[in-house]
Amino acid sequence: MKGMGQLSKVYSIGQFICRTYFRLFYRVTLVGRDNIPADGGVLLCSNHIHNLDPPLVGAFLKRQTKFMAKAELFNAPILKSILPRVGAFPIRRGMSDRQALRSGLKLLKQSEIVGVFPEGTRSKTGELGEGLAGVGFFALRSEANVVPCAVIGSYKLFSPLKVVYGPPVNMNSIRENKGSPEEATEEIMRGIQKLLDEHRK
Repeated sequence: MKGMGQLSKVYSIGQFICRTYFRLFYRVTLVGRDNIPADGGVLLCSNHIHNLDPPLVGAFLKRQTKFMAKAELFNAPILKSILPRVGAFPIRRGMSDRQALRSGLKLLKQSEIVGVFPEGTRSKTGELGEGLAGVGFFALRSEANVVPCAVIGSYKLFSPLKVVYGPPVNMNSIRENKGSPEEATEEIMRGIQKLLDEHRK
């Protein structure tokens, strides 16, 4: 089944605002956007270094990305009305929220792009942390393409920011051998780390 590829009006406006902001205040470089399939389910997995990672990762893509976000954000002023309208969905308890896992899996099977941050929280050091098994669950229980993504930069005003979208991680062997979600997550994290190592130079 092909992805809908349609951007909601609210999402399109948000994308425009975010693109304008990032272009005005940062020196943004984008690498590998062609690695995002034009249709079909996509599990977009990125490292997490700043609160602005979700809008940065999604702002320059042609397809709408539906991000998994901390449940607390859905109670925050302004955000609580914006997040549902741009397709975000809440998760509690660090990737052990069954309802969130069901929601994400349903979106992937509907050929959407689901954006996740496998570490579950922002890195305080800038280094990639350990990924949570829920990400591997998505990869194994869906037929979605798993695309690693790396955000590189400090988010200091007018400094460089780079977003790298890598080629899809080959999950076939793990799926065929009925590997565990933990194994799948480790493979995804290796894909993200490879992008960080190659593009930080």
